[in-house]
Order: sequence, then structure tokens, then C-alpha cells
Amino acid sequence: MTILAGKTILIMGVANKRSIGWGVAMRAAQFGAKLAFTYNSDRAGEQIHKLLAEEDITATVVHCNVTDDNSIDAAFAQLGSELGNIDGVVHSIAHANVEDLQGEYVATSREGYLLAQNISAYSLVASARAARTLMQHGGSIVTMSYLGGERAVDNYNVMGVAKAALESSVRYLAKDLGKEQIRVNAISAGPIRTLAAKGVRGFNDVLHAMEEKAPLKRNVDAKEVGDVTAFLLSDLSSGMTGEVLHVDGGYHIIGL
Repeated sequence: MTILAGKTILIMGVANKRSIGWGVAMRAAQFGAKLAFTYNSDRAGEQIHKLLAEEDITATVVHCNVTDDNSIDAAFAQLGSELGNIDGVVHSIAHANVEDLQGEYVATSREGYLLAQNISAYSLVASARAARTLMQHGGSIVTMSYLGGERAVDNYNVMGVAKAALESSVRYLAKDLGKEQIRVNAISAGPIRTLAAKGVRGFNDVLHAMEEKAPLKRNVDAKEVGDVTAFLLSDLSSGMTGEVLHVDGGYHIIGL
């Protein structure tokens, strides 16, 4: 299938091969997209270049610190200079202090709360603002969420609150950008073994609960998230915006 043929898709947030963003990028490439990436740390940048070389994929790769508006502006200026128009953005960025991903949420420090919100939620707003200037023909923005944004999940804590803000931002951004034919949606993915997931205490228990309780009786993987992301980036979803689609084997429908 070539549902993304002719489209340039920017992937934000790849740290390594196990990142959801990388799984999404590989599916986008398989569906015909031209890829671009932003990275924060030098190590992440090196990983992206290494992975692209292994897959024999040519892509634009630029530095972008999403906590710095000047860095965001510079990154998107470079993307515009090298690519011109972009058609889609995949926002797969989240971070919180490890100590805030365990114990009681009420113990969250002010600094920890603001850090999680800044990187995990506000970065979508800032990125969308910069991306709209490169989406002259409309486009699609997709971000990654998790059930902890809807329910109180043990040890997810401050990240769950950030995901709730992220999902609300999706709706407000969809309202603002719709007049420019820019769609904004989110995917609430089931738990996937990523580098970030290691910071959540009891993560293996969450995986086991998925296998036991989800209607599909299994966990999902990055490829499945990538397939739904490709759909949201493609013209097949041209009438959808402001949505949060669950890719979690149906776990979110199950009661206690």
C-alpha cells in the first residue's frame, strides 16, 4: 500500500530502535512517506542516523529542544529550507522525573509537575504552532497518549496528568487549526516496552494485566500503533480531527 506516497512526514521523539516513534517511522516509510526527524540529545541523533543507515533510508534529521522556543523555531526553519512543505507531524515526546513515576501522586514536586507538563504536553502546542507554517496545503498532526490520561493508573502519576493535558490540547488545537485543513488527533496506545517505560515502576505488571484482561488477550506492538498512525496521517482519515483512538487491544473498554 502507498497511502502516504508523496507525503513528507516529520517524526519527533525517536530515542532508539524500541521507540514507538521509530516503529511509526518504519510503517510510514513502508506506506510511501518521505521522512524527516527531530532529536534532542546528541545520543538520540546518533541513534537515528545509525538506524537510517541500517534501513538504507535517506531522511532529513535536525536538532530540536522542545523546551526552548528558539530551538523549535530554528529546527522548523531548517526543515522549511530543506523540505519546503510538510504534510504530517508525529509527536512522540514525553518525559517525567523517575521519582515522580512511583508512590503517591500527591507527593509530586512543583518542579516535577512543570517538567512533565512542559515536555509531554506543551511541546505539542509549540510544535503545532511551528509546523502550521510548513503545512501550506493542510496536513495531519498525531500525538501519542496512554490510558493513564483518562484513569488513575498506579505509578503513572504526573505523566497521567500530563497526558490528560495532551489529549485536551488535541481538541483545542483541532479547533484552531481546522480552518487551515490541519487535523490533530491522538493515539492512546497500550503499554509497549520502550526506554521510557522502564522508568514506570511495576510496568511488567501492567503488561500482564493487558494480556489477562484485554479483549484481544495480548499486548500491542509499535507496528500496530504505526498502522493506525499512518491511517491518521493519510487522506483516508480526512474527515477526522480532535479524536483519541485507542490501540490497546480493547483494554480501555473493560470495567473493574
